[in-house]
Amino acid sequence: MSDYLHHECGIALLRLLKPISYYEEKYGTARYGINKLYLLMEKQHNRGQDGAGVVNIKLDPKPGDEYISRYRSIRKNAIVEIFDHINKNANKYSGELFLGHLRYGTFGGNSIETCHPFLRQNNWMTRNLAMAGNFNMTNVDELFNHLVEIGQHPREKMIR
Repeated sequence: MSDYLHHECGIALLRLLKPISYYEEKYGTARYGINKLYLLMEKQHNRGQDGAGVVNIKLDPKPGDEYISRYRSIRKNAIVEIFDHINKNANKYSGELFLGHLRYGTFGGNSIETCHPFLRQNNWMTRNLAMAGNFNMTNVDELFNHLVEIGQHPREKMIR
């Protein structure tokens, strides 16, 4: 039995299993993934009252080509703004993996920095991280201290 859904964030994940040319031939558009992500996020519209964001990943890019693109918004019509931006920059968002997040804030201010997906980029393709969630982290101090112990220097720490 599922738990009752409260006012919480919404998440949409879409992975295209075939090359984009397949969707262009079958559905008449290379934007099949973007269109489906829009529908998934729009269906959860009420869960994104504080903002929204999208990250797109190209799985087999040529060296030198951008392969992770992200756009977030905290405006009232965040989903519309995000997809207007994506539609104007279609080549940037033509990958095979899409992650969308609708923010219903339970902690922190309503700023672009608190809007998911979070992105940690690296020059090594396999060491990038894009993350979105529907959670509150309760062990922030413990995680922060552990990172420092193993030699990392976290960029910031949100104070509760």
